Amino acid sequence: MAQNHYDILKVSPTASQAEIKQAYRRLAKQFHPDANREVENHDQISRINVAYEVLSDPTQRRSYDRQLRPYQDQVLDPTVGYAERQQRASTAQAHYRQQKTGRDSDEQLERWLAQVYQPVNRMLLQILKPLRDQLDDLAADPFDDELLEDFQSYLDDCRQFLHQAQQLFRSMPNPSNVASIAAHLYYCLNQVGDGIDELERFTTSYDEHYLHTGQELFRIALGLQREAQAALRDLK
Repeated sequence: MAQNHYDILKVSPTASQAEIKQAYRRLAKQFHPDANREVENHDQISRINVAYEVLSDPTQRRSYDRQLRPYQDQVLDPTVGYAERQQRASTAQAHYRQQKTGRDSDEQLERWLAQVYQPVNRMLLQILKPLRDQLDDLAADPFDDELLEDFQSYLDDCRQFLHQAQQLFRSMPNPSNVASIAAHLYYCLNQVGDGIDELERFTTSYDEHYLHTGQELFRIALGLQREAQAALRDLK
């Protein structure tokens, strides 16, 4: 049975952006190999990532809804047979994917790698790599003002690197043949942003729950970054 992006995320076509984001996080946690190896399903997480990439972007979502609307109208029409509905659904999905797919030259690919992927990757490393050492330093005395100030300074740097990385990521559309790599980077940046938020909450509350949650989000982000690197190696 053909599934559309709403089916994959298990949300209504009228779902709000907040509901879509919440559904994605729930499913990503359920199927991501770093979060739950018992239900590891690379094909499913890829479908979830693609669905979220489209539905979380208002422009892409409107375009997708226009392609999907004829199928939705047919589903509500009892005169349309099941097999015909399925065929038309597959046709609508294929048509949408065809619109998203273009021929990207080697020059476009090299430019995207040099101007987006590589600098974003470097900035992510400047955020993710120092965390362990920062936590080790803070563990000496989490309530020490000087240590906490150093940790906050690290988070300020992380916030700045993240802002620059997000700007670079949005500066150029990715070639279609690196869509999966771009998707991994996109979700990695999201996880990093959420992780920084959690770590900053610790600096004002001293609640170690936020510290552990932020650390876990950074760990997931690092896994997504590695998946992007692996996908790039496969491309080459």
